[in-house]
Amino acid sequence: MSAETLQHPVPKAIAAALLAAALCAPWAGAHASSHREAPFIATQPQVDGTDFYMFNSYEPGRSGYVTLIANYLPLQDAYGGPNYFHLDPNALYEIHVVNDGGAVENITFQFKFQNTLDDMSIPLVQNGSADVATPNSPALNVHEKYTISVIYGPRATSSPQPVINTITGGTTFDKPVDNIGNKTISNYLVYANHHGWDIQIPGCTGIGRVFVGQRHDPFVVNLGETFDLVNIKYPATELNPAAEFATVDSLVDANVTALELEIPSACLTQGKGTIIGGWTTASLPATRVLGSVTPGLDGAQQASGGYVQVSRL
Repeated sequence: MSAETLQHPVPKAIAAALLAAALCAPWAGAHASSHREAPFIATQPQVDGTDFYMFNSYEPGRSGYVTLIANYLPLQDAYGGPNYFHLDPNALYEIHVVNDGGAVENITFQFKFQNTLDDMSIPLVQNGSADVATPNSPALNVHEKYTISVIYGPRATSSPQPVINTITGGTTFDKPVDNIGNKTISNYLVYANHHGWDIQIPGCTGIGRVFVGQRHDPFVVNLGETFDLVNIKYPATELNPAAEFATVDSLVDANVTALELEIPSACLTQGKGTIIGGWTTASLPATRVLGSVTPGLDGAQQASGGYVQVSRL
């Protein structure tokens, strides 16, 4: 039941090669995938960044575009109901791009999420009234939406500008509900594909694209043996770039939530060259008060204060 990618999967061989490079490279500070490895982030899976990918788009007709993918919320099981895996509405998710070889971002894309509950008497994210087939379906009880902003220059001193949904003309985007099953969503692939949105980015000539939703985790790892002091039985296979053919992949049935952008490359390079770097971060408000009596989906806590970075990859 695990959801596949919107168009083409990030090849698992790439993920395996990144892991092998991180294990074998002589330099310190090389990092690959992250799935709840740090003590604090293990308690905050909604803001746990698992992987970050950036590559030239390779679909027909998409030359001149760069795809950026930030994956969050690891180890999602297909049967993880009734709440499933919505992202944190108090969090700030960001994708950063540097195009001048420096250590400070030149462009930042910010994602913020909002989850709306229709009927508190129904303890499910769907209401069962009909097949879930379209964005913002009336058959959903919980509606997940998000906004995107772009910041040029250091984000601490620059102002965000809203990204426009060219299909609706607004600044909000619908996120597909997770793949609950075929009684709720008869064709998840078709349903999810309705949530690929064309976007207009301020300061950028050309139309980009965005998709946010549940995807099959593209990383490959044998978690059990790895954390048992790297007790890997077949290292020639399991650390090989062709690791998708290994006998054990703990993530074969696991999902993540992907934040995917496809941006005209000229908008990212800004005429400064042809090499860019990128990373993703998630931040939470500094203060959280539990025990709130505010009714609603996310009313059990009140968050306030400035953002504190809790995840970076």
